[in-house]
Amino acid sequence: MVGESGHAQGIAERLKQLREERGLTQTRLAELPGMAARSYNRWERGGHTPSLEMLIKTADILQMSLDELGGRQAISSVPAIRNAELQQLVHEVDELPDREQQALIVVIDGLVKSAQVARTIGRSVGPKRISPRVGNQQNT
Repeated sequence: MVGESGHAQGIAERLKQLREERGLTQTRLAELPGMAARSYNRWERGGHTPSLEMLIKTADILQMSLDELGGRQAISSVPAIRNAELQQLVHEVDELPDREQQALIVVIDGLVKSAQVARTIGRSVGPKRISPRVGNQQNT
């Protein structure tokens, strides 16, 4: 049983490392596959070994194979979407009808373009300043 506990500890360390690299809290990573934060905490402490089903869900969320998650294989690539919550939503959106997907594309595209414009304006103009509206006053 020594090998088994050593293996569990390896998974625990790996889960913590991967979670931290992706900027997730234990609570958030637990929510994504639908488990209690307390249960996930036990995984990271090595006090409990996750079921195969939960390992598969977690590997999917972290965008890696089970071998990569378990440390049997080096991580082959950086996740396409680093934010695990966004990655989960992408999977859910992919199952929506085309019409709803197109509506989301329009919304997301608008948000991205708005953020790009705001960054561009912020760099070229500097901080926003409120100036008096001198040119718009009427002479009496």
